[in-house]
Amino acid sequence: MSAEDLVIARPEGLYCRPGDFYIDPWRPVARAVITHAHSDHARGGHGHYLAHEHSAGTLRSRLGEITLQTLPYGEAIVHHGVRLSLHPAGHVLGSAQVRLEHAGRVWVASGDYKTEPDGTCAPFEPVACDTFITESTFGLPIYRWPVQAALFEEIDGWWRANAAQGRASVLLCYAFGKAQRILHGVDASIGPIVVHGAVEPLNAVYRAAGVALPPTLRVTDPGVDAALLKRALVLAPPSAHGTPWMRRFGNYSDAFASGWMQLRGTRRRRGVDRGFVMSDHADWPGLQQAIAGTGAERVYVTHGSVAVMVRWLSESGLDARAFHTEYGDEDLEPGMAAGPHPGLPPEGEGERAAP
Repeated sequence: MSAEDLVIARPEGLYCRPGDFYIDPWRPVARAVITHAHSDHARGGHGHYLAHEHSAGTLRSRLGEITLQTLPYGEAIVHHGVRLSLHPAGHVLGSAQVRLEHAGRVWVASGDYKTEPDGTCAPFEPVACDTFITESTFGLPIYRWPVQAALFEEIDGWWRANAAQGRASVLLCYAFGKAQRILHGVDASIGPIVVHGAVEPLNAVYRAAGVALPPTLRVTDPGVDAALLKRALVLAPPSAHGTPWMRRFGNYSDAFASGWMQLRGTRRRRGVDRGFVMSDHADWPGLQQAIAGTGAERVYVTHGSVAVMVRWLSESGLDARAFHTEYGDEDLEPGMAAGPHPGLPPEGEGERAAP
């Protein structure tokens, strides 16, 4: 670490020294800048929160009454001489990259990001900088996502075939971000859509932000009976798998939507009929595209395949280093590790079920 570094790693989290604030800290601090509302990046106990305005609903629903300041994308504030602004990360609603400018230096902390637009949040925006802090959740060449149109053609085909056979289609997916992407992208004319109680409150936040989602039902709503469920697409968090809540769907087909479905054998270990390769993180080409788009000469790598990414970037001529963090992956929940793999987070580091 150099005395001129704008951001350093401390036990509490990534710390901006001249500004005296933290970015996505994992321990309580006085001032926290939050890139997005997934619980490994947005934790309770901080004195003051700063986040994008579209994160307000999810942050308050998860953390309760907090002292929260919000900004739109691109609007800058100055704190202790540090010029700070938020820019789209394309990860989930309200996700932001944090641009810091001080004494002629520009750093960008990306949080989590995805480079393909999905229609449910502002698309990723490359931000020029000297130093870029990047995630590497899927930082291995094996990870290459299907284009969105192909992904939803596959999901729609599965749902349509199940509906024709009188079977519910239960799709397990993370309640914040991925569920809303699925709702936005599927062909809602195939049948009714039923969502778990963990999903619907997040749907309300997206709708309030102007994101178009089709009508959704809960299993307890009037008119939701066995006949309706036989044609339904059901969205539920992975934690619902194997619980009594699932019994009401009878002879259903189930599937799991996750970037880890790229790995051979993961669907079998999850115990589901189908696996759809879908992630709100950048794949290998997306990571390379995003890093190159910043023009940064120095790159710090956080969670995921850190060693692989640092080595690859170093061999590409960049000054690449690592930050140790306590971020996880929202695709995995406690006890749901997809199996041993160099790019996979350890068991138990995943995102908890949404409120």
